[in-house]
Amino acid sequence: MSTWSIVLAAGSGRRYDPVVLKQYEKIGPWRVVDLSMERARTVSDGVVLVVGAEFAEDDEPLADVVVVGGDRRSDSVRRGLDAVPEDCDIVVVHDGARPLASSELFEAVIEAVLAGADAAIPGLAVTDTIKQIDDEGCVIGTLDRDDLVAVQTPQAFRAKVLRRAHQDEPDATDDAALVESVGGIVVVVPGEQTNLKITTRHDLSVAHLHVQ
Repeated sequence: MSTWSIVLAAGSGRRYDPVVLKQYEKIGPWRVVDLSMERARTVSDGVVLVVGAEFAEDDEPLADVVVVGGDRRSDSVRRGLDAVPEDCDIVVVHDGARPLASSELFEAVIEAVLAGADAAIPGLAVTDTIKQIDDEGCVIGTLDRDDLVAVQTPQAFRAKVLRRAHQDEPDATDDAALVESVGGIVVVVPGEQTNLKITTRHDLSVAHLHVQ
């Protein structure tokens, strides 16, 4: 059973800093993206790193293949998929800006796919009250948080199902949503509180506390 991981590091990180890309910040001696790739390697036969065009020629010893991403996240995933061998059974998609995901979390989503799901995603229970608002900021509803989870990566997929979900080049911020749209079975495994996505400089400061 062959497993490959796609690590996404092509984002512009506009919410983080207009100059410095969050995935290339340092946590100790490591770049954020290095930690993400290192975790992916623990469960993978190969790792595809998706980068921005300006990083295409950089040496990336933790990646087996480096490809240039697209304008949208879903475009970047498709370019990563094109670099995954056709005989691969399971594809794991991981955000390069999530450096703290454990090897056990990677194993959990893969095991859920091996058990029969088309996709497996980590999720955390929502603890805040969630309000739905209109374009003017007025509340139009309150969602039942008991039915909600906050989704993380890594996300694991049957490779054939993920390729089918992407074949018409749809746009989505979450690959599991595309698998859902083609009728795939998506299951949720327990996520990790420490598996934060580096979005702000505060997130980077918190990540420093968890990496020795």
